[in-house]
Amino acid sequence: MPNHFLDLVRAHAPDASRTFIQTPEGRTISYGELERRSAQYASALAALGVRPGDRVALQVEKSVEAVFAFLGTLRAGAAFLPLNTAYTGPEIDYFLGDAEPTVFVCDPARLAELAPIAAARGVKHVLTLDANGRGIASEAADAAEASFADAARGEDDLAALLYTSGTTGRSKGAMLTHGNLASNALALVETWRFTPDDKLIHALPIFHTHGLFVAINVTLLAGSSMIFLPKFDPDLIVGLMGRASVMMGVPTFYTRLLKHPGLTPEATAGMRLFISGSAPLLAETHREWRAKTGHAILERYGMTETGMNTSNPYEGERIAGTVGMPLPGVSVRVVDPESGAELSTGEIGMIEVKGPNVFSGYWRMPDKTASEFRDGWFITGDLGLIDAKGYVQIVGRGKDLVITGGYNVYPKEIETEIDALPGVIESAVIGLPHADFGEGVTAVVVAREGSGLDEKTVLGALDGRLAKYKLPKRVLFLDDLPRNTMGKVQKNLLREQFEGLYAG
Repeated sequence: MPNHFLDLVRAHAPDASRTFIQTPEGRTISYGELERRSAQYASALAALGVRPGDRVALQVEKSVEAVFAFLGTLRAGAAFLPLNTAYTGPEIDYFLGDAEPTVFVCDPARLAELAPIAAARGVKHVLTLDANGRGIASEAADAAEASFADAARGEDDLAALLYTSGTTGRSKGAMLTHGNLASNALALVETWRFTPDDKLIHALPIFHTHGLFVAINVTLLAGSSMIFLPKFDPDLIVGLMGRASVMMGVPTFYTRLLKHPGLTPEATAGMRLFISGSAPLLAETHREWRAKTGHAILERYGMTETGMNTSNPYEGERIAGTVGMPLPGVSVRVVDPESGAELSTGEIGMIEVKGPNVFSGYWRMPDKTASEFRDGWFITGDLGLIDAKGYVQIVGRGKDLVITGGYNVYPKEIETEIDALPGVIESAVIGLPHADFGEGVTAVVVAREGSGLDEKTVLGALDGRLAKYKLPKRVLFLDDLPRNTMGKVQKNLLREQFEGLYAG
């Protein structure tokens, strides 16, 4: 039967003997084996009672078998629910209670802890899968039929349920359709010029949009291959660059690789593209990478609810501090957050997007879904602008906007000035409760060891470069900024840590 996403995968797949995945250990998985093994997972899930529209949840370590389980879930007509491996028992309890999956797959080491939680939430079957791809789930697939008649799924049918990071309030389940996944992957294949000859270094986790739906789906819909690493390993990645053509990473990948002595123009000569996302890339990192390798990192912008929205150009200027222009089929506008009126070029406002990539809504939250759309445009929650060249710049999350003395302060503007100071590695600007100003602009800085940088020096350097109301009331120093799994700075944790700074 027609299965929208899998039919497109087959349409773009090369000969069945061509390689889909290589592992560092030397294992090679062909497109033919992908078809056979995903059929076995689909058969096993169907035998457990999984039906079209059901959910299948996984909280497992990265493995090739987990990729087969993902595609097997889609072939069975169910929605795939990947869960961060760092989630605790109480967090898993929430997700299983909210999504009500028919099957939950976890790491064998956590079975004793999580099986009772799943049972209490009415999950019918709890399977296991370890980092080596072994467990009850793979054994069930081993015993299942190697052919499967795919469940009928159209482009509007649910393919995945991804929960937002939940930095404020409970996580929301973003419903992504077959059409969402397919359209976004095809747009990226076109924009990034992927071909069957490409070989991607895949070192990202696969419980997140970046590693799962960008890296894997782009590979599938280009008919290309990937070197599948269990985790980020600078030594291994530098050694693999001579065999690969593309790498996708988060900014932390690039900052760590810049410290590697083997990163040279010669080592990267065979690579055609380095892509960064999931968190802002510092302009300094962009400059250092280009100086050391001769390559300009391509930065793009996306989110759980939409997949990717924009990208710096493959051909043309890749501008540090911007996330490029809208992808094919995607529209982006900047509006006044209150009125929704579209703003002029260069004006800062709320970024809204529209296109086939935009999710169908939040799981079982119709009111929340309705509040997040305006005239068919999804309100991203990100503040930014579109410059005269058409490049989108992100200045921060709407919730990170600081309102001090009645003035709006955009943290990115101040962070850019601080990050440019000698001795600064990076900074984060937040607003903290202040009796006189409502919120006090506060800078948290990570300084290079031995720089001698202090609060007085930073404030002195900013004086005259920023309006008085934008100047930080205080400059604080930490060894590292708190980040989530994908490298995003968690400003909510900084606000909690320093909440009483201006009290009294």
